[in-house]
Amino acid sequence: MNPHAQSTRNTLLIASACLLGLLSTTGASLPYPILAPLFGGDDGGNGLTSFLGLPAELLLGVALMVNPLGLLIGSAVLGTLSDRFGRRRMLLATALGSALGHGLTAAALVAESYPLFLLARFGTGLLEGNGAVLRAMLAQQLTGGLRNHALSWLNGAFHLGWLVGPLLAGLTVGIAITLPFAIAAGALVLGAGLAAFSLEREAAAPGRGERWWSVARERHAFTLLRHAPLRTLFSVHFGYACGVAAFYEFFPLWLVDFGRYDVRQIAFVNMGLCALMTFAALFAGRASSADPRRRAAVQAGFAALAILAVGFGNLGVGLAAIVLFGLPHAYYNATVQGWAADQFAGHGQGAVMGLLSTTFCLANIVMALAGGVMAMVDTRIVLVAGGAMAVWAALAMRGWSARGALAGLETK
Repeated sequence: MNPHAQSTRNTLLIASACLLGLLSTTGASLPYPILAPLFGGDDGGNGLTSFLGLPAELLLGVALMVNPLGLLIGSAVLGTLSDRFGRRRMLLATALGSALGHGLTAAALVAESYPLFLLARFGTGLLEGNGAVLRAMLAQQLTGGLRNHALSWLNGAFHLGWLVGPLLAGLTVGIAITLPFAIAAGALVLGAGLAAFSLEREAAAPGRGERWWSVARERHAFTLLRHAPLRTLFSVHFGYACGVAAFYEFFPLWLVDFGRYDVRQIAFVNMGLCALMTFAALFAGRASSADPRRRAAVQAGFAALAILAVGFGNLGVGLAAIVLFGLPHAYYNATVQGWAADQFAGHGQGAVMGLLSTTFCLANIVMALAGGVMAMVDTRIVLVAGGAMAVWAALAMRGWSARGALAGLETK
């Protein structure tokens, strides 16, 4: 293939991945501004918000939980499935399936069916776990600096989706509560069309007639933990992800507790954070001669300082730290994902990227439960605990880098 054709192909590949990544997180974040007023309203309730006579707060909590639960499972298995059955096939199936999930969500709202709503949100989350497939596709088909840049740009698209989703909901839900989901479904169908056009067909990997459920059950991302280096990566990344989850999930509550911020003000702060992360992701994939683990340790350390600044600081310091957190976090993601793609490619890019994605989902669930208990005492305790875990991850990553350098010297 001549250089111009290869460049065009790479551009279409990266654009398709970033669009599908953007639409994935847009769909995941879309309901958040809708659900709280829906379940917390004073209109006397309906079939959706008074299911079985249960408290609306309980119904809301379950409704918020099922999508991340689906995302956790999807992140664990979809990357591995794409190693076996092909990236293009899995991306088209998950994009069209997510579109169907948004359609079912809209139907559940119209029918006021809480069980259908839960099923639709769980299924959508399951299929939106295709981030591992997108990362694996870029890691497999691109090389060198372009691969690192592409993975970083994909992260930027994911970050941007958390901004676009609530914004889309806020602008359209006043017309009809189902309109945001209809728009998201239509956009995913268009995104699948672009992916079908731009991604090359690929043959399934050689196998023994395995069914998809056998592959998902026997080769999910956590099977990689049989290997010691990947166990180390999991433990260090999990520590950092817990710190990030504590920050993401509880800085809005901190703003309410100590700044008396309302929904609109919190949204503006979140916009600043997402905008900086998206901008930083454009440059975070630059090559460096330093050991990636050492760079990741420094980046995790700066992220930890930002989290601790919110926990210990006043409102002004905390606001600045919330926004600035996006800078080291964007660089950390680009560094760790690029290094893992290079270091562990032999295990299957889908499985490796799935392990990273699943680790982050698991950290979110753990910190939501643990942080909820700690927040009953003081929200700052959650943030300080999260900052401490990120500090531990930075030190552990630095120690891992030092051990790797020492092993290299010993073999020379």
